[in-house]
Amino acid sequence: SKTVWAATGKKLPLADVTLAAYLLDPTRTAYGLTYLSEKFAVPLAENPEAPDTVRCDEGAAFVYALWPKEKQSLEEFKLDELYQSIEEPLIHTLAVMEMNGFAVDETRLQEMERELSLKADELEQSIYDDAGEVFNINSPKQLGQILFEKLQLPVIKKTKTGYSTDSSVLEELRDKHPMIDKILQFRALKKLISTYLEGLEPLISRETGRIYTSFNQMVTATGRLSSSDPNLQNIPIRTEQGRKIRSLFIPGEGYDYIVSGDYSQIELRLLAHIAGDEHMIAAFRTGEDIHTVTASQVFGVPPEQVTHEMRRRAKAVNFGIVYGISDFSLSQDIGVTRAEAKAYMEKYFEKYSGVHAYMTQVVERAKADGYVSTLMGRRRWLPELKSSNFNLRSFGERVALNMPIQGTAADLIKKAMLRVDGRLRREGLEARLVLQVHDELIVECPEGEAEQVQRLLAEEMEHVAELAVPLTAEAHAGKSWAEAKG
Repeated sequence: SKTVWAATGKKLPLADVTLAAYLLDPTRTAYGLTYLSEKFAVPLAENPEAPDTVRCDEGAAFVYALWPKEKQSLEEFKLDELYQSIEEPLIHTLAVMEMNGFAVDETRLQEMERELSLKADELEQSIYDDAGEVFNINSPKQLGQILFEKLQLPVIKKTKTGYSTDSSVLEELRDKHPMIDKILQFRALKKLISTYLEGLEPLISRETGRIYTSFNQMVTATGRLSSSDPNLQNIPIRTEQGRKIRSLFIPGEGYDYIVSGDYSQIELRLLAHIAGDEHMIAAFRTGEDIHTVTASQVFGVPPEQVTHEMRRRAKAVNFGIVYGISDFSLSQDIGVTRAEAKAYMEKYFEKYSGVHAYMTQVVERAKADGYVSTLMGRRRWLPELKSSNFNLRSFGERVALNMPIQGTAADLIKKAMLRVDGRLRREGLEARLVLQVHDELIVECPEGEAEQVQRLLAEEMEHVAELAVPLTAEAHAGKSWAEAKG
């Protein structure tokens, strides 16, 4: 259906039976014909020579018989509005984005590959010098022997096959030996080179100089879009290396600027709205920095006396709460004792009592209903809450806390994509959407449209929903994705 819509440029009458099945059961990994036949009790005459396929004429008849039953189920579970207003129209927008692609500066990519490879080689030699011998840095066994036997560093944890040398172990050892920092840098560089530089280069079209990713509507249980072949959504956001990779993505021929529109703290704003917490709502309405406000309340000091470290810890608590973090995980994240982390969380819940009440209520309601839902009605079923296995039940509780917030954020960014795409067309602009990553929309445009597109992007993103707090989006233009990201 994506290809038909994109090729004709017309929004043809459409019913996507797999997309409907995904909304009804979003945790499945596949929605094959056999599954659809069994779930909706529609007979399927399979092709014996190719399982899970049918002859074209029989397939058409099967889909024709299947759709009314799916439509009935969508209506029964109040998912029909989500399907009709967001998911089904989005097929066209995503199809066009896939065909647009994103231009890449191949010359700069090759230069960067040489630069970073040279740096990785230098780090490798320096690690050998520190170790006093040559060994395979990528071998956990050999690295473990160097670190824990030869250098006598403290053993943090063991695996079935020997010493653990994963990133969490190395982070704990970082101040114990200068080699550790070099190993972490070496690993990061090698991943960057193999995943992004060597990985992206063969995917650049010789004809257009652009990379064409695929957007997946039916992969994540929260409703978030995913990207594959290549995955352009997993470029590190906050690292200098990630910024270098984003600098390779540029306006293509006929375009001059990349414009990036990004939501500010959308999940915390949704938490404030959904929980109805008056203190958090007040902080967002007055435009105060939510992490400073939280630090002030948790640590009992005036906002002007909040230190950088206090704000960092408050930020970890704020985002941790959204994901149902435990006091143990929080203590690991911010480098304090478990008792201190527990005290921070208790103070947080004392100040944000509405959030605390919401967290209790949403889990209890999920246990009673068997599912949680977003503001726009997207559902996730949670059989894990009735499991006799403690770990599964705990997982279900974390999902119950997080999914209404993360899922609503996913719904809103999708709605924003539709609004931005529609307005670009209505205003007759040459600018076009090329990518969606997390809470960010990326557009390429000619120089004369840059200011208009920045304004349009921020306006459409901010007005997708009326909440108890303002939705804030910032849009910036630049000569590359990195510049536009700011």
